[in-house]
Amino acid sequence: MIIDGKKEAALIRDKIKKEIASLKIDRNKVPGLSVILIGDFAPSLIYVKNKEKNSKEVGINSEIIRYSDNITEKEILSKIEELNKNENVSGILVQLPLPKQINKEKIINAIHPKKDVDGFHPINVGNLSSGYKAIVPCTPLGCLLLIKKIEKSLSGKHAVIIGRSNLNGKPMAQLLLKENCTVTVVHSKTKDLKLECQKADILVAAVGVANLVKSDWVKKDSIIIDVGINKLGDRLVGDVDFESVKDKAKAITPVPGGVGPMTIACLLKNTLECFKAQ
Repeated sequence: MIIDGKKEAALIRDKIKKEIASLKIDRNKVPGLSVILIGDFAPSLIYVKNKEKNSKEVGINSEIIRYSDNITEKEILSKIEELNKNENVSGILVQLPLPKQINKEKIINAIHPKKDVDGFHPINVGNLSSGYKAIVPCTPLGCLLLIKKIEKSLSGKHAVIIGRSNLNGKPMAQLLLKENCTVTVVHSKTKDLKLECQKADILVAAVGVANLVKSDWVKKDSIIIDVGINKLGDRLVGDVDFESVKDKAKAITPVPGGVGPMTIACLLKNTLECFKAQ
């Protein structure tokens, strides 16, 4: 089965749109999302444009705040402080990567935890790892929702995550632990990467290495979630060699059209949740 991320994302957006329409009638107020975009890094421009389009379609007030890449850290921090105090702003997102003169940790820490739609603030990270209510990073949340479309109960499953980044690998592990999976996180220093992957009932690949995972790396009838987006010639490919793996897996996400649309849908979901919590 090829998991249709576009279809699942559309269902999430439709649900959000209906809830926001209802909130507008009941409270005469809708969520607001402020996105800070620094510089003109092409992938960031495309991603932010898609966020803005999807936000408007579901009824979220979306604002893109653009700065040149020579902006100072002090100016960005001042803007975040202003947005933190603005009652019409439910969520704040600073598009990564940032120019070298700006400290990423300082910027993430400056966003109020209740407006942190990316789920990167240490308070949200801590709450997630402790099993408390938290804003969950959009990509791993999207991955989990896709996995649960295939298997409602994940209890006892062996999940292997390739990659240990703060953006995906670590929060993905926490989410799957919460679902009572046995979780293994593998990375560049793992001694036998292939062997560990072969044990997985659920395999999440998020390392940014084109076609890393081959057919002989995966267990028959496993669920494969491919987070990677890599340019190979004039094509976009994932971290999983899709053609060789698709007939062996029980279910697999394509690239593009798998995890990507779910990331943006979950950003909208987080924005709505922040609005309701505030």
